[in-house]
Amino acid sequence: MIVPSSNTCLEPMSYRILGDRADVTIHSARIPVTRIALDAGSDRQFDVEGMRRAAELLATADVDVIAWNGTSGSWLGPRHDREIAAEITSATGVPATTSTLAYLDAFAEFGIATIGLMTPYTADVNRQVIDRYADEGVRVSAHRALGLSDNESFARVRAGELLPGSLELARDRPDALVFLCTNLYGAPIVAELESNTGTAVLDSVAVTLWRCLQLAGAPLLDSRWGKLLA
Repeated sequence: MIVPSSNTCLEPMSYRILGDRADVTIHSARIPVTRIALDAGSDRQFDVEGMRRAAELLATADVDVIAWNGTSGSWLGPRHDREIAAEITSATGVPATTSTLAYLDAFAEFGIATIGLMTPYTADVNRQVIDRYADEGVRVSAHRALGLSDNESFARVRAGELLPGSLELARDRPDALVFLCTNLYGAPIVAELESNTGTAVLDSVAVTLWRCLQLAGAPLLDSRWGKLLA
């Protein structure tokens, strides 16, 4: 996993999702990411060159898959993430994905055409995500933005704080609810939301791990992390 430097959620959450499984291990390299906004300074955090250098270090551990475990491609555009994945594989020979590409794979595999979107980001970032998803044939029926830009602060949002807005999003009956951010603790409330609403819920950390397990040929996840991913 290539990890945003200020992310404190995805590594512990990924291991919580794996539980006591002994067939999978996760290894991380960090790149500098501290702020999410729509400006050149923020965009430079996600340069392909930095991803390649991190991937080359991870490849020395003889890993089976390398993932950029961040959602920047959802506002920069999936083309940016496809370039990252191609550069990683070209440099290392290791199959690669990203959180954004994992979402697109899940949308395609499960026939998801409309989503309710929950993020910690500012509203302008959400609007760009909505436009990028529309380009990929995915419609956002409604969205909620918590209005944060300091990446470290995202993980301080309690999972329970996401429930009221998520229940409102589910009223539009989208094909799925999406917690978009790998530094947001959405995974702990997925099972509760799915049970209460009947709507599938996709959390960024779980979706990225799901796709990595697919690429590695490993068994998938427990249904409590998202019924579609089991």
